[in-house]
Amino acid sequence: MTASNDTAAPRIPREGQGFSQNSSEAAFGASIDPADVARFSAQAAEWWDAHGPFAPLHRFNPARLKLIREQLCTRLGRDEKALRPFEGLTLLDVGCGGGLIAEPMRRMGFQVTAIDASAENIGTARAHADMVGLDIAYRPATVEQIEAEGAGPFDVVLTMEVIEHVADPGAFARACSRLVKPGGVMMVATLNRTLKSLALGKVAAEYVLRWVPAGTHDWRQFLKPDEIRAMLADEPVTVEGPYGLAYDPLNDRWRQTPDADINYMMVATRAA
Repeated sequence: MTASNDTAAPRIPREGQGFSQNSSEAAFGASIDPADVARFSAQAAEWWDAHGPFAPLHRFNPARLKLIREQLCTRLGRDEKALRPFEGLTLLDVGCGGGLIAEPMRRMGFQVTAIDASAENIGTARAHADMVGLDIAYRPATVEQIEAEGAGPFDVVLTMEVIEHVADPGAFARACSRLVKPGGVMMVATLNRTLKSLALGKVAAEYVLRWVPAGTHDWRQFLKPDEIRAMLADEPVTVEGPYGLAYDPLNDRWRQTPDADINYMMVATRAA
């Protein structure tokens, strides 16, 4: 693992660039929910354990990566059959956790900057990327923090299952959208606030199936697709979706579906 230099002055990136690991090593900002950050920090070392507390996320990842790749190739005019279709483009992964999205995005060709409010998560992500030889610019930070420092803009901004954990979802979504280049794309993944998601996404997932630790989600913080549209209504973006993802118990896998009652993504394209 490459050691960071905490005494070095922060480097403000040029357009489209991410931050070096020498940037200020502390996350702060209004979007932080301390209880949620502490909860994920406590499990940081287990992000890459496919049989640990993040096992359901490892099973979920192929379906969401497929959806992300398809949507971005369509909107950015890239060849979906290419091994590295996003060569030469920049991506910001907001709330990156241990790097389960950042690493495959780098392998697809993106120059990846990845941030998380938890320094423990970033430590795990950096160590794993170093172990597998991937150059990803990881940093403990919030989206409003790097926006204030002049980061980006980026061709793509991803925030996967994060918005339901922040203190002010509207401000968070708008800050993310402002970091997207003209003609670029933002993708937001979250859980819908429906009775179905309360029964399956919260109660069953946490207390019956034990897919995630009890208390991981607050159903009241789940967001309806129209609420995300409303949050971005005054931004120069076109919002499309929802694009549903659902668990198929018969085949024990996740798949894309028109059903957005539980997990879904929204896609916002910034005006060129």
